[in-house]
Amino acid sequence: MDLTSLFERARAAGREWLQLPVGRVDEILRAVADEALAQSEYILSENARDLERMSPDNPMYDRLKLTSARLEGIAADTRHVADLPSPLGRVLKHTVLPNGLDLKRVSVPFGVIGVIYEARPNVSFDVFSLCFKAGSACVLKGGSDADFSNRAIVKVIHGVLERFGVTPDVVVLLPAEREATAALLQARGYVGLLIPRGSSALIQYVRENARIPVIETGAGVCHAYFDVDGDVRKGAAIINNAKTRRVSVCNALDSVLIHASRLSDLPQLCAPLQSRVRIYADSRALTALQGHYPADLLEAATEKHFGTEFMDYKMAVKTVDSLDEALAHIARFGSGHSECIITENADATEKFLQLVDAACVYANAPTSFTDGAQFGLGAEIGISTQKLHARGPMALEEITTYKWFVQGDGQVRPK
Repeated sequence: MDLTSLFERARAAGREWLQLPVGRVDEILRAVADEALAQSEYILSENARDLERMSPDNPMYDRLKLTSARLEGIAADTRHVADLPSPLGRVLKHTVLPNGLDLKRVSVPFGVIGVIYEARPNVSFDVFSLCFKAGSACVLKGGSDADFSNRAIVKVIHGVLERFGVTPDVVVLLPAEREATAALLQARGYVGLLIPRGSSALIQYVRENARIPVIETGAGVCHAYFDVDGDVRKGAAIINNAKTRRVSVCNALDSVLIHASRLSDLPQLCAPLQSRVRIYADSRALTALQGHYPADLLEAATEKHFGTEFMDYKMAVKTVDSLDEALAHIARFGSGHSECIITENADATEKFLQLVDAACVYANAPTSFTDGAQFGLGAEIGISTQKLHARGPMALEEITTYKWFVQGDGQVRPK
């Protein structure tokens, strides 16, 4: 599949963007937010066509689904991005050398950013708003499951851009076919950065086949450790929110670790989950829950249940005898995404925050907060689980790069 012309147009659009005044960029983003709501009936009708092709029992169904409330949230996030300061032109470092050369390291756009994502049509709005604010064109490669939704969203965005006299090529939606993914992975010279959002299989495929720079947004295998000094009331609320708020997202809770001395509190900690969450418990936790949790939702855990990103109303429970054992378990089975501790012990909190190797580490708060909008970033382009360039929610600052401005007055380098 030859998509070179589309990549060329996106690259040209990225250069054209540099001539837009900052105020104009923000005005366009606010107009996109308004139009998303004005065209909500059209967007939701196209989304319904996608939903018809997927079983409601599929864990991806919730990710695929758009609602009026979710469109309101998307519009609010887009307006928030418009309200944020521009990430461009920031002087990150400034020094004058002894020879008089004036050096500045200044934030600049990538030019073109490619994003590969699965059944999450809200990503189309998020990626556009962040890339547009950060001075880059974006090339979107959505999954076939959300193709009707994505095309409707991009059509709405294009309409706004054309109304403002801006080339619609600042946001390009590739065909849904897999061949387009392969073409994007090979778009060296056109796309400056590639960000995959989706399953671990998708991310691994991109990592192994891309010929352009990639930032991984890895799977979210998230844990909550209930410590010997944990508060039961807080713990039950945190576990419930992290597990059930939205089970199909990467910050959803997958595993609870509980200190052995607090097993008697496990039924109370899990009480809010009783109506729908299937628990896979190790032998000690299973004994503590039997008779206090629905038998049809309680099973003995096996090794495979630990380290699994369920993306469903399922959760593993593991008993540990110390904070150190909890840390070792997370180090073995975690994905570097988000982890939390529930404790009233300041020393345990500090040790957990310092020693857990993850992008986001929480004390007495659920992993469900790992989100660009919740972090005050406006929106996010993904959650990076790697350590190079960006880590955690990636927003405006993380999707810029920098270059050196060097000003002299005739200096020459000695031989």
